[in-house]
Amino acid sequence: MEETWNMNLQNRMASDVATMRWIGGTDGYLQMIDQTLLPMEFREIECRDVETVWEAIKKLRVRGAPAIGIAAAYGLVIALQTGTGNERVDFDQRLTEAATYLAESRPTAVNLFWALDRLQNLAASLPALSNTDMHTRLLEEAKRIEQEDLEMCHKIGEVGAELLSKGDGVLTHCNAGGLATSGGGTALSVFFEAARQGKEIRVYADETRPLLQGARLTTWELMQRSIPVTLITDSMAGWVMQEQKIQAVVTGADRIAANGDSANKIGTYSVALLARLHEIPFYIAAPSSTFDLSLASGSQIPIEERLPEEITNGFGKQTAPVGVDVYNPAFDVTPAKYISGIITERGLIQPVTTAEVARVLSTDGY
Repeated sequence: MEETWNMNLQNRMASDVATMRWIGGTDGYLQMIDQTLLPMEFREIECRDVETVWEAIKKLRVRGAPAIGIAAAYGLVIALQTGTGNERVDFDQRLTEAATYLAESRPTAVNLFWALDRLQNLAASLPALSNTDMHTRLLEEAKRIEQEDLEMCHKIGEVGAELLSKGDGVLTHCNAGGLATSGGGTALSVFFEAARQGKEIRVYADETRPLLQGARLTTWELMQRSIPVTLITDSMAGWVMQEQKIQAVVTGADRIAANGDSANKIGTYSVALLARLHEIPFYIAAPSSTFDLSLASGSQIPIEERLPEEITNGFGKQTAPVGVDVYNPAFDVTPAKYISGIITERGLIQPVTTAEVARVLSTDGY
């Protein structure tokens, strides 16, 4: 069953809308916003089997590294509603199979693997629990991941807002707001907090081709918070910087290597280069769960390639000749040397080096 509202989204506060929420106990289901329909239509879909969760992640109905991780955690809980048998060995086998299946949905977002590993490790640490009790513990852990994300987003906002001055123009790319997390956002949480502090910032949002997450989602979230936002095409970023409208750039990230190299939506690398050319600070905002310290550098980050139709037939309208070759990587990697600082819930990583990443992430935060 799907619940649909045709509504004036301008009148609905983004802070009132949960990206997703769990309904019921271990036999419950995951309800989430179908972000592919925003901003023209607000619809929540119900995920009652693991296949629906996988499809929602793959088709970007839910997107953003933290939100994907939360969805995957709840997806495991849903998967364990069936096929677990009576013995714990059957339960554990079902858990492994479901985790492997969900991990195949999006290869770049490290929070996906982090959340799946966290639930699997919990199960492995409690082999004596019954299937029923283990299922309950896994649901509690998924809820804990969601709550922790909310707290991390708030702290990221506090750390990042200190970097902005009153009246600053700030550029962002893609959507790293509440829709990409459990609610607070990463890059956008910096803007939310700066606005709360009365800094009167103006945000410039790249439209973010080919799926227009900036145009569809970032502008929507900021308008709900009454934060001034100006939409620009991706190719305008350099000129807007040249016109001195931009004093800082803040984006999110989907995976960050041990040296600070950061994978984010395709086009982020270009924005970082433009910022460096114009001597504008470029910041990444991301929780500690987005770091993959097993990777020494960004050259090891797998880059997802998506269907050519996203470029040639975006949103159902053909815009290119039939048969044209298409290259459609979903992400690029910005080298640490172009990043002025990484804003985390544990503090600001600055300078962005392997040693400083390790130092900040080893702290308990604020």
